[in-house]
Amino acid sequence: MITPRGWLRAATALLGLSAVLVPASASPVAAAPAGFAPASHQRTIPEPPGADQARTELDALAISSPHSMSGYSRAKFPHWAKQYGECDTREVVLSRDGEGVTQDSACKAIAGTWFSPYDNRTLGSAAQVDIDHMVPLANAWRSGADTWDTATRKAFANDLDHSQLIAVSAASNRSKGDQSPDQWAPPNRNFWCTYSRAWISVKYAYALNITPPEKDMLGTMLETCD
Repeated sequence: MITPRGWLRAATALLGLSAVLVPASASPVAAAPAGFAPASHQRTIPEPPGADQARTELDALAISSPHSMSGYSRAKFPHWAKQYGECDTREVVLSRDGEGVTQDSACKAIAGTWFSPYDNRTLGSAAQVDIDHMVPLANAWRSGADTWDTATRKAFANDLDHSQLIAVSAASNRSKGDQSPDQWAPPNRNFWCTYSRAWISVKYAYALNITPPEKDMLGTMLETCD
């Protein structure tokens, strides 16, 4: 099972998913009207802790060999969950990370631009954008999520509070796959500082394990913050 620290730190994510977890009888939120665009856009992944804190958290992570992939399925991490009205997690992140985003009555992004920090590309269509799990679902499974219950996996897969979800080019996301930083790093080295801090923050929040090569590469990436 997830450790007590993991439960405490995952609580924020679970609270952030209250719209997902409330009973079906709860009062619905009206769907956004056609052409809706939020008044403001964060246009960035939630800021992870600074480099000094990241180094402290990295040293605190348990080191372990990867767990077996036996029994793994993406379906065991339910996503994308409804966040409000017709808007699911993907559409919320598209709106948050994009610029000039407009949505139709079903909350689908119909216009906007997105900057992909992994490969330094600007994308003009939501069809070109993937919402990446900073720590991939399969990597999380190998790192300890194999012991979680479905509610915790759902919170992890839809976490808008930590640095876990980010809009990037479909090409870069598919190149990354489920690889850890020692196996794949963003081609845009200017993003390595943020990437390593975000990866560490998510693993620390959910008490996930790391491997020795993963820790070494994260340390190397943190050096780019200086």
